[in-house]
Amino acid sequence: MAKEKRILVLSGLLIGVIAAGLVLLGNPKNMGFCIACFIRDIAGATKMHSAAVVQYVRPEIIGLVLGSFVISLASGEFKPRGGSSPMIRLCIGFCVMIGALMFLGCPFRMILRLAGGDLNALVALFGFIAGIGCGCVFLNKGFNLGRYQEQNAIEGMSLPGVNALLLVLTLCVPSLFAFSAKGPGSMHAAIVYSLVAGLLVGVLCQKSRLCMAGGIRDVFLIHDWTLLSGFVAIFVSALVMNLATGNFKLGFEGQPVAHTAHLWNFLGMFVVGLGSVLLGGCPLRQLILAGEGNTDSALSVVGMFIGAAAAHNFKLVGNATENGPANTGKIAIVLIIVFLLVVGFVGSKKRK
Repeated sequence: MAKEKRILVLSGLLIGVIAAGLVLLGNPKNMGFCIACFIRDIAGATKMHSAAVVQYVRPEIIGLVLGSFVISLASGEFKPRGGSSPMIRLCIGFCVMIGALMFLGCPFRMILRLAGGDLNALVALFGFIAGIGCGCVFLNKGFNLGRYQEQNAIEGMSLPGVNALLLVLTLCVPSLFAFSAKGPGSMHAAIVYSLVAGLLVGVLCQKSRLCMAGGIRDVFLIHDWTLLSGFVAIFVSALVMNLATGNFKLGFEGQPVAHTAHLWNFLGMFVVGLGSVLLGGCPLRQLILAGEGNTDSALSVVGMFIGAAAAHNFKLVGNATENGPANTGKIAIVLIIVFLLVVGFVGSKKRK
C-alpha cells in the first residue's frame, strides 16, 4: 500500500507540473488539462456543435487514450471487456458531461482551478463530494450495472483506433475540421507538446490508477486516502507552479473561463460526482479504461462527446461571459439529477 501511494503521489506531482506547463505553452489559464472542455472542443472541431470559440482538436485527449493503450498493451494489461448496461452507461456519460460543462470543467480542471486560486471551484468541490456521497449510498445498497464479458481485440481497440485516425486526419487533412479564431479554442500549446503531454499523462494515469471520484469514494466507504493522494499531489505541484509563474489569483470574480453562479457550480459537479460513482470512475478514468480495452468506458466517453455537442447546441452550459447558465441548462441539470437518482435506486433494488 505504501508503494502504491508513492506511485500515486509521484504521478500526481508530475501531472500537476505538466498541466501547469501546458498553460505556459499556450493552453488557457487554469485549463492546462480538462477532459470535459477538451472533449467539447473536439466536438466543435468535428462540427458537432457550432460554438465558434470552442473548436479545436485537442491532442491531449488523443494522447491520453493512446498512452493508456500503448502502456497497457506493453504490460499485458490490455483486456478487451464490456457489455455491462451499455446504453445506461452512454446516458450517464451524457449526463456527466452536461454537469461538467455547467461548472465549466471536469474534476481534473476543478483541482487545477483551485490551484490557480479560483474559489468557485471550492464550491464545486463541495458539490462533487456530495454527489459521490449520494452515489456511495447506492453502492452500499448493492448498486452495480451488471457483469461485463470478454470482448474481441478489435472491439477493445475501437476507441484507441478512432483517436489514432483523428490524429492522422488532423495532421494530414486539417481542412476537414473547424478551428476557433478566438476564445478558449484558439488558445493551445503546439501540437507536439500537447500530444506528448497527453501521452505522458495517459501512461502515468494507467499505471497509477488515478481517479478523483474513486479516491473520495474510498474515503467514504473504507476510510482509505491512498487513491485520493494522487490528486492532492496534483494540486500541490500545480499550486507551486502557478505561484512561481504568476498565474495564481485568489478570489471568485474575474477567473478565467468561470462563472460565479454558485448553486449551479455546486449542482453541476454534484451530477459529475454521482454519475462518476455510478459509472465506476471519473471522466479521466473513463478515458484511461477505454484505452485499456474497456468498451463500457468507451461508450461512456461517446456519451460525453454527444453530451458536449448537445450542451452547446441547446444552451445547457455554464456561461462565463453571462455569469451563469441559461434557464434551459438549469432545467436540464434538475432533470438529470432526477434521472441519476432513478438509475441508482433501480440498480440498487435490482441487485438486492
